[in-house]
Amino acid sequence: MKIKLFEQLIRDDSLLETKIQQTLEYLSNKENILFLTTSNRWEKEHTPKSTQLAYYFKEKLKNIKIIEVPELNIYPCEGNVSAEGNNCGVKESLLKNKYKNPTGYHRCWASINNKNDELWKISKEIFNSDTIILFGSVRWGSMNSYYQKLIERLTWLENRHTTLKESNILKNKKIGLIIFGHNWNGKEVLKTQKQVLECFGFTIEDEIFWNYQYIENSEDETKKGYIEDEKNFKNVIK
Repeated sequence: MKIKLFEQLIRDDSLLETKIQQTLEYLSNKENILFLTTSNRWEKEHTPKSTQLAYYFKEKLKNIKIIEVPELNIYPCEGNVSAEGNNCGVKESLLKNKYKNPTGYHRCWASINNKNDELWKISKEIFNSDTIILFGSVRWGSMNSYYQKLIERLTWLENRHTTLKESNILKNKKIGLIIFGHNWNGKEVLKTQKQVLECFGFTIEDEIFWNYQYIENSEDETKKGYIEDEKNFKNVIK
């Protein structure tokens, strides 16, 4: 059964609970699941809601591996997609390391030019996984910066089958995105990222594409609202 994306979510925790249960049901018969969390906090005791949810799912199910993207040393994209008539993901950019790149699929100049770059830890697990869910947050009307940096660094996966006309190595990998925001633009962000990941060549799964936005009023920036949002979320996953 296909589940429609959230259109709105306004202080209705029953909808959040329903989406969580539907996600658990979807994942219950999947194997080799990879979660990539991208939201961050400086103080570890204040774990982002999206990351908390990822670990909640892991407690309930088996076959889940979690990578916290902000914990890795990932360099910014070099923008080679716009260099020399598009030099992104060409065969010359192959990461020549059998441990980091056992499939031989990882091609990224930034991985070669920065010896301590750790993007390979993510790509290696993507190629080993059947189902992937990205977790993140809406900040200033867009996805958070760690999410965006990751997507830009993975451009070579999209470029391989679009510009370079090679095989789409992602076509059999199911992907979802779960995002949390407070009061602005969540629905639009979700729609955009669905289009982005579809362009990459993943198999889009609507059941695991959803957005939780606490309140519709974009002008509501009261501290009380943020405190209530956190309390309500914890009540749902307790």
